[in-house]
Amino acid sequence: MHLSRRDLYKLAAVAGTGTIALSACSQQSNLEEGGEGTTGGASAPIVNAFTGSGEFTRNFNPHSPSVVPMVQGVVYEPLFYFDPLKAIDQEPVPLLGETFEWNEDGTQLTVTTREGVTWHDGEPFTANDVAFTFTKIKDTPALNGAGTAPSAEATDDTTVVITFPKPSYTEGPNALSRTWIIPEHLFADVDDLATYANEEPVGTGAFRFGDYTTESYVMNANSEYWEEGVPAIGGVRLLALSGNQAATDMWRAGEIDYMSVSVPDLDQHVESNPNLSYTNTGLSQAALMAASNPDLGCEGPQTDPAVRRALYLGMDREQLSKLAFYDLGTDISPAYALPDRDKDFIDPSIELAPWTAQIDEAKKVLEDAGYALGDDGIYAKDGVRVSMTASCPTGWSDFVTALDTLAQQYKSVGIELTPQQVSVNEWNDAKARGTYQLTLDSVGQGPAPDPYYPYRNHFSTENTVPVGENGNPYQNVTRFSDPEVDAALDAASATDDVEAKKEQYFLIQRKLAEALPAIPVLIGSSLTEYSSERFTGWPSQDDLYVYPMSWSAPDNAQVLKTVTPVE
Repeated sequence: MHLSRRDLYKLAAVAGTGTIALSACSQQSNLEEGGEGTTGGASAPIVNAFTGSGEFTRNFNPHSPSVVPMVQGVVYEPLFYFDPLKAIDQEPVPLLGETFEWNEDGTQLTVTTREGVTWHDGEPFTANDVAFTFTKIKDTPALNGAGTAPSAEATDDTTVVITFPKPSYTEGPNALSRTWIIPEHLFADVDDLATYANEEPVGTGAFRFGDYTTESYVMNANSEYWEEGVPAIGGVRLLALSGNQAATDMWRAGEIDYMSVSVPDLDQHVESNPNLSYTNTGLSQAALMAASNPDLGCEGPQTDPAVRRALYLGMDREQLSKLAFYDLGTDISPAYALPDRDKDFIDPSIELAPWTAQIDEAKKVLEDAGYALGDDGIYAKDGVRVSMTASCPTGWSDFVTALDTLAQQYKSVGIELTPQQVSVNEWNDAKARGTYQLTLDSVGQGPAPDPYYPYRNHFSTENTVPVGENGNPYQNVTRFSDPEVDAALDAASATDDVEAKKEQYFLIQRKLAEALPAIPVLIGSSLTEYSSERFTGWPSQDDLYVYPMSWSAPDNAQVLKTVTPVE
């Protein structure tokens, strides 16, 4: 698995098929070339999108936390595309929207939508579909737990006004580029948008639903797509693989064309095969997530801030980088802003996480908090040993190695860590419900290059729920909640003044560095691998025309719309 997400998307090519197939969980596709649901005429890569979960669950609802890979952006499009590698003041790429404009106080966005677009079933797309989508999200409690989702109204067929309950400049990229527009004529009677499986998806995207089994599924090229000449490939096929090694073997054999996977000896593979290449975009903030909030029902030693600080200090990040992350890891800040990209937005009083283990300091933190070292070499307090489980998905070899390494490192601190491998579905369910102690994951970036988005997504009260309730496994799984952080987020969202934002970010960073609900590990390489044997036009280190990660939506849709078959 790659550091930036839980789902891995990889593209593999099948010569002569008419579709690109996407794959996720087992070792091979059950869709043979030319089988039902494929289109003819153009070459089609195969995508391995997800490893370690066993099989697909049929869910093509872009607003469901359980949606299968490459539905968001690929089938259901947003209004615009923001590239997280570019500056925040970039001009986004128009998709279903053509122009947008804020009002003076940052409470309304007026969007002009694209004309001449049709849904995959031939029905016309209008601004009414956009207004319907925002209204449906607002009216779905599971998708609007805090009650702050914007409303929307179509003033004519090509104009929609999105209204926020308060000044919300920073919510613009979320609304414009991470809200997947759905057809009113097919979703109007859906009772619960969060749980609806949407087994026969109909979107506006460059690819449309073709065929499905639990082992693989097909998205065919949309011949009526609004962008002329796009896509140039015949479709996408998603496969199910057992883990990183299976994906790596297929990539080396020319059977996968596009994947974001942790691959050992990557340079050697590329040097030995001129068709293979990779890019590295280091945005992934790996973290040991702690179920940290006893007020919301979290249980275990990790709910004690002293234990979390001991975990932070006792970690040998240099060794982790060498053993688990191919010596590509770099410094991480407990402020959870990128040290290079966001250096002007990080409180100068906050130091980078120590690169080597601070064993004596970690022990002192525990002892100052009342813990005593037992005869078994493990600290304990009030009869409870500092012993915890730490999970990651089966087959994610970098994370598996990292947890095994941490278990050995923490013995020197007097902490017992028991690594646990689980299926991706079990992993996500435990995060969503808070029924874990520690889990290795990452604090992802948002729709634009601004620390606001990881802060809002991963550390705001509105994005978490009590233990036992079904939250979003990609948001605030630590259950961290602090009213001062929430207020600072609201203040940052309400202004477009850079210095005012920095003041709020500094407050948030000091809170996070003190509480450590997510224990920073390192910034890992964001590796994406390609094969140009059958398809060309992939991103390169010299031409990162989009954020290239194959798991990242809607970025992956932009890649698939760009690549072409080799002549």
